[in-house]
Amino acid sequence: MRQLGRSSTLACLLLATSAVLPARALDSELDSDKAREIYGPCAACHGEFGAGGKKGEYPRIAGQSAKYLEQQLKAFQNQVRVNLPMYPYTKERELPDEDMKLVSAYLAQIVLPTRQPVFKDSDDALTRLLAMEKVMIVPRAEGDVDNGRAVYQKNCAACHGKAGKGRGMFPMLVGQYTSYLKKQIDAYLRADRPHDEEGARDGVLYTLKGGDIQDALAYLTAIQEAE
Repeated sequence: MRQLGRSSTLACLLLATSAVLPARALDSELDSDKAREIYGPCAACHGEFGAGGKKGEYPRIAGQSAKYLEQQLKAFQNQVRVNLPMYPYTKERELPDEDMKLVSAYLAQIVLPTRQPVFKDSDDALTRLLAMEKVMIVPRAEGDVDNGRAVYQKNCAACHGKAGKGRGMFPMLVGQYTSYLKKQIDAYLRADRPHDEEGARDGVLYTLKGGDIQDALAYLTAIQEAE
């Protein structure tokens, strides 16, 4: 994720990312200044708080498990997961292992609230603007939420957690763009992307009907919780 050299564009991005700290304090052992420096080029697509953008063209990465983020960066670097725009940012000379670990830990600690903040009369316009920029509410997806709950809890919760917040090396799903999740599911079903340890055309996704998948996505948007 680190660009070649230190351009003026990077400098602007660093100013933007360092202007406001994440809602959750960084671990005291993290070098937060270096973490923001590493993340700087990523903010152009994923946003200064890791919320992604363009209605899911760029996924949310804030709040994901550090282990999962590091695993995916490695997969992009080794082209196990093919994504041409990501490759130049993850080449070893641009993003060594220690930087991957640091930026992953940094992103994992960012909290994106799902409720609009309550402001004090004394809060100025800049404070209000910056607080609102961190709020991320995924629009409700169409579907049968009750069926989606049953489908998700039976087929997905064991790995991704009952509340969709991820577990170990399995990513957080709740709070992610529905369009992005659907795009990844389609990639799994085409065998363009292996689904965890299973074979390319094996696994739970192949047992679900299209309606069940859509209902599960609707359920995920219905259980967003306020941080």
